[in-house]
Amino acid sequence: MPSTVRKTQFRTLQSFDSEFSPNKFTQYESQRTGMRVVVVDQKGPKVLGYFALATEIHDDSGAPHTLEHLCFMGSKSYPYKGVLDKLATRAYSNTNAWTATDHTCYTLDTAGWAGFSQILPVYLEHVIVPTLTDSGCYTEVHHVDGEGHDAGVVYAEMQGVQNKQPEIMDLKTRRLMYPEGVGFRYETGGMMEQLRVLTSDRIRQFHRDMYQPKNLCLIIVGEVHHDDLLAILDNFENTILEDIPKPDVPFKRPWVESNQPPRLRDSTVETVDFPEEDETSGEISISFFGPSCNDHLQMGALTILLTYLAASSVSTLENILVEKEQVASGVYYSWESRPDTVIQFTLSGVDATKLPEVEARFFEVLAEAATTELDMGYMQDCVIRHRRKLKSSAENGAMFFTDSIIGSFLFGDSSTLRKVADLKEFDILDKWAELQWRQFLKKWISDAPHITVLGKPSAAMSKRIKEEEEARIAKQKADLGEIGLKRLAEKLAAAKAENDKKIPRQMLERFQVPDTSSIHFISTTTARSGAARKPSTGHQNPIQAIIDQDASKLPLFIHFEDIQSNFVQISVLIGTESIPIPLRPLLSVYLDNFFNSPVMRDGKRIEFEQVVMELEKDTVDYEMDSASSLGNSEGLRVMIQVEADKYETAIRWVRCLMWDSIFDVTRIQAATVKLLADVPEEKRDGSSMTGSAAMMTNTAPEAIGRARDTLVKALYLKRVKNLLKSDPDMVISQLEEIRHAIGQVSNFRVLVIANVEKLKRPVSSWERLTAGRGTSQPLAPIDTRLARLSNAGKHPGNLAYIIPMPIDSSFAYMVGKGPAELQDPQVPALMVAISYLDAVEGPLWTAVRGTGLAYGTYFSRAINSGHVTYTIFRSPDAFKAFAASKDVLQKFISGETSFDTLALEGAISSIVLEFANGQSTMSAAAQESFVRQVIRDLPNDWNDVILKRVRTVDVEEIKKAMKNILLPVLTPESANLFITCAAVMQENLVRDFKGIGFKPEVKPLALFQDDYGLKTGDVEEEEDDEEDELEDSDEEDMTDGAEA
Repeated sequence: MPSTVRKTQFRTLQSFDSEFSPNKFTQYESQRTGMRVVVVDQKGPKVLGYFALATEIHDDSGAPHTLEHLCFMGSKSYPYKGVLDKLATRAYSNTNAWTATDHTCYTLDTAGWAGFSQILPVYLEHVIVPTLTDSGCYTEVHHVDGEGHDAGVVYAEMQGVQNKQPEIMDLKTRRLMYPEGVGFRYETGGMMEQLRVLTSDRIRQFHRDMYQPKNLCLIIVGEVHHDDLLAILDNFENTILEDIPKPDVPFKRPWVESNQPPRLRDSTVETVDFPEEDETSGEISISFFGPSCNDHLQMGALTILLTYLAASSVSTLENILVEKEQVASGVYYSWESRPDTVIQFTLSGVDATKLPEVEARFFEVLAEAATTELDMGYMQDCVIRHRRKLKSSAENGAMFFTDSIIGSFLFGDSSTLRKVADLKEFDILDKWAELQWRQFLKKWISDAPHITVLGKPSAAMSKRIKEEEEARIAKQKADLGEIGLKRLAEKLAAAKAENDKKIPRQMLERFQVPDTSSIHFISTTTARSGAARKPSTGHQNPIQAIIDQDASKLPLFIHFEDIQSNFVQISVLIGTESIPIPLRPLLSVYLDNFFNSPVMRDGKRIEFEQVVMELEKDTVDYEMDSASSLGNSEGLRVMIQVEADKYETAIRWVRCLMWDSIFDVTRIQAATVKLLADVPEEKRDGSSMTGSAAMMTNTAPEAIGRARDTLVKALYLKRVKNLLKSDPDMVISQLEEIRHAIGQVSNFRVLVIANVEKLKRPVSSWERLTAGRGTSQPLAPIDTRLARLSNAGKHPGNLAYIIPMPIDSSFAYMVGKGPAELQDPQVPALMVAISYLDAVEGPLWTAVRGTGLAYGTYFSRAINSGHVTYTIFRSPDAFKAFAASKDVLQKFISGETSFDTLALEGAISSIVLEFANGQSTMSAAAQESFVRQVIRDLPNDWNDVILKRVRTVDVEEIKKAMKNILLPVLTPESANLFITCAAVMQENLVRDFKGIGFKPEVKPLALFQDDYGLKTGDVEEEEDDEEDELEDSDEEDMTDGAEA
């Protein structure tokens, strides 16, 4: 009988199992084109694709970045803009891409293999054989519009980052580390001045050079059908052989066969200015060359050493520079995996007048560490904990292996890939002697030449950039003249018309919406005890039987989610209603100190360094923050993750830190200084400041999100800092008051995510937490943002603020009323309406991003607050983006634009993908189950019910949701509008929004701040600082209804 085994052009290079996770790796290579494929088998509903190309360029033209956008504009067989994303949307998929210095990666994020396999060949053709038309390059990369302004999606993106502090410092570092002719020197995103002159031919040539199958690695993670995959790839290669260079044409492998950078001979320190009106706080970047990324032992040692030096409040650099001396708000480390790995330390929140001194102190601390005996007990704990964290990350992160596989593809070979699947280097490092660690520290860091860049804020630079840009635009307009501007408008219109050719309907119809049977959703098992255990909840299952066997009279609310895992994650959700309102801003300090304070143990004081070391020894991870990740933005969450045998230890830690910690003045001062030092940097972000201004306006002082906002910290923590000098006992008594307010058992809801069968005493272990604590009070209600809205938040409308900032673009955030619960009958239609409008290459994308009016826009449902919001992200003109968005919406409502049935199918598929995203891993699925049942009070089958309802939504329901919910978000009388923008844009934005019925006020950021009534003796000095801040906003910013 003849064989039925299909012959494939892909040979298996290697196949092996991970030694520390339930994953299998298989590497294939095409014998025709050299394309590489790495499949990581992993259970779950998601299949993830990463299509990586090594991309090397020796200029700042931005050609690599432009292709990241242009490849989505059409391909040989599908020569239509948006066809890929329209097809992907129907197949439960999202596409995206990123450009790094050394590679470009295209991503395919899908629910189920059926959808992934359908889109894969279409996507690959877009990458390897894109159209790259002149019209596509003109609209996507750069053009001058009919009003003389520079635009284009890529240009707008780089305009938003080029003059920001991180980009300025990073580029300066690269210029100092790498000589001409080494690709790591250059800005692959593109500098604005070079994007303005980049040609289509240059982009096409770069694609020919780099976008070859032999320079491509496909990484696919999920439940993959290998035979099906290879058949798809064989067929795909058959279609491109005539379009790619012949396989035997010589090819210079990027990076590996390129000029390598020389080692640094000397250290260099340089200062760069960055535009910022607040000149108090700067940043320091310190970079070294490290070992080869292909030397896994050396890279493992580097990881451990950096953890030892700067990973927590007890690490050497962080402990001395941040916690004790308080000369920086944080010391962070990172590395870039390369043949000569780049090691970088960043010191944030540094007094701008003391940058050189702090840099010198950094090296003094390093030198001391390298010449004195290292703490080998802590070093070995770092090794053990890091190994533990890697195992946990592999279990819970679908992307965990991706970076390592890409690094192996770029710089290594098959042998380096195999290293991804084991942790043997840490077995060796566990045995390293103290001398070996000290020699390693000296070789690569403390005694090594380095590049230091001191980032200094400059109000003068901010003003100069604004004036230079105004002058450049004015000259550009004058040079073009009226006739030239008209021609450019016509050219842009023609390019848009060429790009927007209608996609033949039959092309889309050929691709049916895949069956959902290939989407294997993760199921968890729920059990409950104490106040969580109600007769009506049911949950009769084997896990509930285990919980009931450990029956306890403990009334504590405990919700168990059973999953297959070697780890336990406990979360204590804490209510905040009982915290006095004037003290709520002090939560920022309380939370920062929760895991970083001394404790009393058996009558003896244990210093915070010892506490943190013990915590790190016992845990995988820990944090205390807002409970937003559990769907409750007004609650707090204590989270500790441990190995299963440390379950009771984790509970002991919660009790110890909740009630036995000591509020130490030195620790409180350190936290306050650190939090304050981060404020200037936080206030430089135009996008986040629209959200902050909205938070300050739409929520009442009771709201925890408001109380912890940057614009509260900016004033309140200055006062706390002063109080710690004049009356520290008052601050300590206030922190004790917060502890007493939240530390009631009736405030607690516990979530345990674990393999419950591995837990000893799953319920009765919690008696340790509640022993001696009153448990007679009834369970407190869950706090809600809805109950803590201001009048402006309860009744949005007739508020509009223009907030000038030292940024290069504009951001807008609009807030209107929406459903306040998921069971609202309007929700299904609203979900479909938003999914339809926000689709990639959908109506809003086409009208706004596709025309270069903004980098992105999107609607969001905020069920917690009963709001719907609309965001315009990084726009050269937020008004034009707004006007285009509203026009799209009105035309659907009026019937002028009809709904496309294929796009509606895609909108529903996107909602299915959204649900799959919510349970992409076991722990995510467990957390989602808790949120659904406990926070939202929804039935266990709600996901199934809502998906069925979504599929029955009709066009009239969608139009009704658009008219009654979405359009009011863009209407002056029913929306609150917040815009941050470059000062140069302010006048036009005020004029244009006023022209359509808004009543915009120009309001400096400082006027949104709130001190919650806290006054100190130094208030007069602080008010002088605030007046200076207002003056720095420029006198012209105070016109058109400003409150200053």
